[in-house]
Amino acid sequence: MTGIERTDVLVVGSGFGGAIAAYHLAAGGAKVVVLERGPWLTGEDFDQNYKLGSSYTRAFDFVVGDGMSILGGNCVGGGSVVYFAAMPRAPRFVFERHGSIGRRMWPSAISRDTLDPWYDRVAESIPITQQTWSDVPYAGGLWGAACRHAGRTANPVPAAIDVTKCVNCNWMMAGCRFDAKKSLLFTYLPAALAHGAEIRPLHEVQKIERNHDGSYRVHYDLMDDEDYRIRSEGGAIDAKIIVLAAGAGATPVILQRSEPTLGAMPHAVGRYFSGNGERLNTAILNEDKVREVLGLDRGNGLAYEANQIGKGPVVANWDRLDGSLPEYERFSLEQLYFPPGLGTILAQVPGATEPSWFGVDKKEMLKRWRSWLIIFQMTEDDNEGVFGPPPERGNADRLSQQMLGVGRLRYDPTPNTLRGWALADAECKDILERDGLAEVAPWTNDVVGAYTVHPLASCRIGDDPATSALDDRHELRGHPGIFVTDGSAVPGALTVNPAMTISALAERAIPAIVSAAQARGVNVTYGAPAPNGSTDGRRGVADLLPVLTRR
Repeated sequence: MTGIERTDVLVVGSGFGGAIAAYHLAAGGAKVVVLERGPWLTGEDFDQNYKLGSSYTRAFDFVVGDGMSILGGNCVGGGSVVYFAAMPRAPRFVFERHGSIGRRMWPSAISRDTLDPWYDRVAESIPITQQTWSDVPYAGGLWGAACRHAGRTANPVPAAIDVTKCVNCNWMMAGCRFDAKKSLLFTYLPAALAHGAEIRPLHEVQKIERNHDGSYRVHYDLMDDEDYRIRSEGGAIDAKIIVLAAGAGATPVILQRSEPTLGAMPHAVGRYFSGNGERLNTAILNEDKVREVLGLDRGNGLAYEANQIGKGPVVANWDRLDGSLPEYERFSLEQLYFPPGLGTILAQVPGATEPSWFGVDKKEMLKRWRSWLIIFQMTEDDNEGVFGPPPERGNADRLSQQMLGVGRLRYDPTPNTLRGWALADAECKDILERDGLAEVAPWTNDVVGAYTVHPLASCRIGDDPATSALDDRHELRGHPGIFVTDGSAVPGALTVNPAMTISALAERAIPAIVSAAQARGVNVTYGAPAPNGSTDGRRGVADLLPVLTRR
């Protein structure tokens, strides 16, 4: 027992929620250890291919569930390394949503107005560029032109990208080799390291138990660097404060597995999962119509073909983000280049009356891949995902050397969710099929169910203990000193990319975590500047601290 390692704060996961907590707590004087399941990759490690063992397969975690599959990050920096860097703020109406519980699901203390100062703290810490039309690659411009032709608007998306370094190679989803994407590897994580935090890759947390003195013991395995099915005996660390930020597909699994040693979990742990209402459509463009209808011409007889390569989602249609519309009828549409793999498998043949993700017609469709345009939809869902009993180890049963596993998530979309998807599908068709510009079809749900790259809400915050796992300060109900700061804390679908909101909520959670740490004897303070030394954001949240640090 005397050989157990001790720390003040143990952070599980190094994505947005984990990195932000690690920085602020280390900067405040706490001893911080971060355990990350995946490898530690940097620019020179990011490959521009899809071979097994490349950064593409090492940095991702794809978990197939029953009715829903999750694609997430599996590396130091988490989702910030493998996302498309889109950083919009959530619309005002999101915070007033009722969703499946029939009443406001967000805590009363949180609205767009009260969260804006915390959004500002994130914007001060992560360089975010409001891209202009001159920054937009050809595919984004085509989407914008199609929206205009259909009487809709489109706008470039704010993104954590240094446009002076971006070469439009579109390999950023597997990590940016040119350091143009300002992931957490350039912001909160190096700042945390500078203040003494330790980051340990290839450490997968299995369970948490409560010690007699009120502290917690975290048990972990050591993961093989090449084959994630192979694990070796790890160890345990005692900590006074636990910050869980392993992602919405892993954090609830850790808590469920910990129940025998930690005590009963709140009812909402592993329930109310949201896939952010996500869905994709593929448009097969008619090259002649692109030229005739939109007036686009690249020269040499080409209108668009083979020019979808570029940045990630850089242009969005936000016309349906109108708070006066009924719930489940609001959504956004983003132009997106999705790399080969899932995109080529799940895309269906437009106009087919039967499943068409395979077969002769699909083969012909694949021949026209150069004319594809993919539109990413973020709608309002019903939080219908539920996690079953956890696997013996990890968040899933590993099927392959890297990336692929089978999880315990069950997801049966409700009529509300299906209606939201149908409305977004119809909007895509109306915009892109006008005057014969393209043929459009949604990706199939027959292969891996629905799918999300932005899992949310499986341990959500709220005011009602019956429908939320965390209080409005992100502390796990019934388990003082355990906090959750990743996407699982977000109450429901946001209708936009969630990274900015996850980060703002994590920033907002820090004062309460510091207060709890102080009450447990940790010599830590709140008030660190942004990682770059800026202090404007700190001043902007000063008036909010008394409420957040109440005990």
